[in-house]
Amino acid sequence: MASKVFKKRIGELLVESGAISPEQLKIALDKQKTTGQRIGQVLISLGMISEEKLMQTTAQKLDIPQINLEDMVIDRDVVSIISAGMAKKHLLIPLFRIGNVLTIAMYDPLDFIALDEISYYTKMVIKRVVASKSDIEMAIERHYSIGEAVSKVVEGMKAEELAVDVDEIDVDIEKDITDDMPVVKLINLIIYRGIKSKASDLHLDPDEGGLRIRFRIDGIMHDVARLPKTLIMGAISRVKVMANMDVSEKRLPQDGRFQVKFKETLVDFRVSSIPTPFGEKMAIRILDKSGLILEINKMGFSQTNLKQWLDLIGRPEGLILITGPTGSGKTSTLYATLSRISTPEKSVVTVEDPIEYNLPLVTQVQINEKAGLTFAVALRSIVRQNPDIIMVGEIRDIATAEISIRASMTGHLVFSTLHTSDAPVAINRLMDMGIEPYLVSTSVSAVLAQRLVRVLCDNCKAEQKKIDAPTQELVERYNLNGPIVKPVGCTKCSMTGYSGRTAINELLLMSPQLQELSNRKAPHVELRRQALKEGLISIRADGLSKVAAGITTIEEVVRVSHDDDFSLDNPNLSEKTILEQIGG
Repeated sequence: MASKVFKKRIGELLVESGAISPEQLKIALDKQKTTGQRIGQVLISLGMISEEKLMQTTAQKLDIPQINLEDMVIDRDVVSIISAGMAKKHLLIPLFRIGNVLTIAMYDPLDFIALDEISYYTKMVIKRVVASKSDIEMAIERHYSIGEAVSKVVEGMKAEELAVDVDEIDVDIEKDITDDMPVVKLINLIIYRGIKSKASDLHLDPDEGGLRIRFRIDGIMHDVARLPKTLIMGAISRVKVMANMDVSEKRLPQDGRFQVKFKETLVDFRVSSIPTPFGEKMAIRILDKSGLILEINKMGFSQTNLKQWLDLIGRPEGLILITGPTGSGKTSTLYATLSRISTPEKSVVTVEDPIEYNLPLVTQVQINEKAGLTFAVALRSIVRQNPDIIMVGEIRDIATAEISIRASMTGHLVFSTLHTSDAPVAINRLMDMGIEPYLVSTSVSAVLAQRLVRVLCDNCKAEQKKIDAPTQELVERYNLNGPIVKPVGCTKCSMTGYSGRTAINELLLMSPQLQELSNRKAPHVELRRQALKEGLISIRADGLSKVAAGITTIEEVVRVSHDDDFSLDNPNLSEKTILEQIGG
């Protein structure tokens, strides 16, 4: 509450600290009477103090943090606590809420009128941090812009205009964010905020109440806005026009892509639509080249798995598979691998759908099924191009699988991906497609299965003193005797406790014993038990090693990996042995 706030004015604090003289303050106060600006802005305009010095002095005197808002992602529910008008009027923005305590960033943390007003309307205890004027203005634009744009669209258009289909609107999709069409402006704002938030995917989900806008950030979905029902058709159609999709077709799934320029960088977007009872649902994958990591030693491999992986990719032939669900980092691992082994002395060719990033020294072929260029057709031609290394974006059918396998058996190193739950089941998956067991056992060199887990924020992570029962059970089960680190939350990680993601994986190497089991079409359980017996470090075990190293949490590992009940018989799963094998 403002009544409990230290009541000195900011000018007095600056004089007390020696940042300005009493004479300078008097001059600034006189000018303030004619300009009506805040005293801090007057002092800066007169050149008596820099904005950085103003913030530093204020933060030190009031003993409150000074923060940078540029990359902060603020939850939509928190933003909605304070109206856009109030935020702009007092130059502040809410950051996060814990119980009945609301933390706000202010340009002038001694604006008692603003503090009293917010306390009165929110009925919360207000905590302050200091941020620059430009940071707060940018944050207000970023976090309130979508809601305001929606309001302007709704207020400025008649009901029949809101429902109009995009094929009735003359839209030039090459126009920038200043385009006058309200729906165009709205979609541009969603895209802009998605990139700024470092989201991997944007989701436009129609339901009974309207159109939900959600972002996937570090693997977790976040609600960011809701559009009224009247805007569903226009918003979805706008995205379809941008992605060169058929606007008139609403009954069948479609795929498309488009590109935008953001801060001098071209960002690719991959779009997928599916029909639902309330309209078409759009999923937009953001392929930001500026954030692509192409260094294999930064992909999350443990020391043991990295050593084995580098040995595998240095071989002249064989089929290496990477498995995992959509969004598990398979493509990033493949690209980092190809970047490591691509040299002018080698011919490297890929066949992809779509090509997500352009790689140097690599010939990349884009699938075009409408024109008849399928994976199988492309592969047959690629093999005749005399390549050394082939990368197949995904094995989807028996024809692609057979050509990939035969290419690996005739002197080519072949990489590809499959959608399977773990590494050993990839062997069964190929045989289920119709591939003969002897071809699978002799061609497959290794299978890498991986998932992505969120990484703890280095700025705020702390040791977990009190451990709940489910976590304690896992700690005891896997003999994790070291300190367990927990997420705390700070301004740098938007109070999530996490910052970024890393891979956890298991690497199955085909041994004579596994080849024998494959030849007789042994079930997945037998293959997995044999792999663990030979020293396979499971995805869960690899994840737990990262828990022991303070990189992530048990909850994150459990969220993305399954429990191997029969693998607990394996002595390699003790913490000591895991860390010795993995090099943690």
